Amino acid sequence: MTFSIVARCPRSGHFGVGIATYSPIVGARCPLVVPQRGAGSIQSVANPVLVPIARDLIQSGRAAKNVVDEVVAAAPYPGIRQVAVVDAYGGAYAFTGADNGAWAGQRVGPGYAVIGNVLAGAAVVEAMERAFLASEDELLAERLMRAVEAGRDAGGQTEGQNSAALLVSGDAPFAEVDLRVDLNDQPEAELRRLWEWYRPMVPFYVERAFARRVPRWWEWRMTNVPGWIARHLRK
Repeated sequence: MTFSIVARCPRSGHFGVGIATYSPIVGARCPLVVPQRGAGSIQSVANPVLVPIARDLIQSGRAAKNVVDEVVAAAPYPGIRQVAVVDAYGGAYAFTGADNGAWAGQRVGPGYAVIGNVLAGAAVVEAMERAFLASEDELLAERLMRAVEAGRDAGGQTEGQNSAALLVSGDAPFAEVDLRVDLNDQPEAELRRLWEWYRPMVPFYVERAFARRVPRWWEWRMTNVPGWIARHLRK
């Protein structure tokens, strides 16, 4: 009951996942990134037990197909699972179990995999793929965000969506973007709002992990985000 895209940026080497679904709290249960190693999504009937298995396999440098095959082998009732992984070399692989709810399927290309189930049709994953490929000059997080929006605009899930997430790793040893909308009638729109606010703040939150002392977020934003003071004072 989910649509997602897992991808690697060939320019930066960053990895990420964009995802939306009818069920709440998708960001806590399905996507994963391993900085400088890979990313994945384990969905349909989500089983969070499988996420650390996938994370360990990706961390060990296994190829995407090997990771997916081992996760599927470890999964109870693999027919109801859907898995996508992109590995450290940009290899991508996906699995859609035979018992997934219609429409279910995938699109896989160099450095990306798009998967979805209980969708309005194949047009959803096709639109996500097109949006991702058409935005190659953008940051990976923006490309993933556009893909999720394209999936929504192409019909998304037949019953709509309630949660969405954007998870991206960069050069730091942790996810540099980890945004979640857990219960919202328009989760993709809310995720877009969060991403637009957070996008210029990524360097600040990375700096906080390593600097002895940093300014308050709003002080940093006033100094480093052009026009923010004027916009803020108008509210």
